[in-house]
Amino acid sequence: MKLAALFSGGKDSTFAIFKSKSDGHTISCLVTIFPRSEESHLLHHPNIELTRLQARLMNLPQIIVRVDSNETAVEVAELKNALEKAKKEFGIEGVVHGGIGSAFQKNHFETICSGVGLTVVAPLWNVNEQSYLRELVQSGFRFIVTSVTAEGLDDAWLGKEVTLQDVEKLIAISSKHGLNISFEGGEAETFVIGCPLFSGCIKIIKSNKTWDGYRGRFEITEAVLEKQC
Repeated sequence: MKLAALFSGGKDSTFAIFKSKSDGHTISCLVTIFPRSEESHLLHHPNIELTRLQARLMNLPQIIVRVDSNETAVEVAELKNALEKAKKEFGIEGVVHGGIGSAFQKNHFETICSGVGLTVVAPLWNVNEQSYLRELVQSGFRFIVTSVTAEGLDDAWLGKEVTLQDVEKLIAISSKHGLNISFEGGEAETFVIGCPLFSGCIKIIKSNKTWDGYRGRFEITEAVLEKQC
């Protein structure tokens, strides 16, 4: 099936592409919605501009839409317009997204796609989160933490590339603090710097880290593409 991928640059949306291609689907384009701010309940925000670099590494066309409101209804309308454009320009038959357990996101995406006549593909839905994170790292996905907003996560995680050892640490933190280790509840955000889908990797040149004692952000201000990783 020819699919568009709802793409945020984070681990879940990227791995969903990887799994969909492994299942025999064709990814025809990326659809990325730039939300107004981090307060969006539907869309990923940190470092969203750098998805352009990831799109280049995957050699995929990207439809980008900027949203000027935090209202979910506005974001939904803009996403619907973007999918209609993808259907017209690339002949897509469905949409892949990296949802794991958020019924809020899944219901909105299914409603939008139904209205446009597209099938929803969700290869990560209801996966075992511990197994999933281990599979991510073992499959060659390199990703960093770009924001944290949860008890048990401190500023040491900001900008950190997650290893198998870190996955085990997250599992332990989850056991103590009730952390959603896949971060789907907004506990943290991620950005993929390298994976089997990429023709190279992303090297971070400059960044800014902010931390208020509970929540923090890792903003990439300059990055370049590298062929050798």
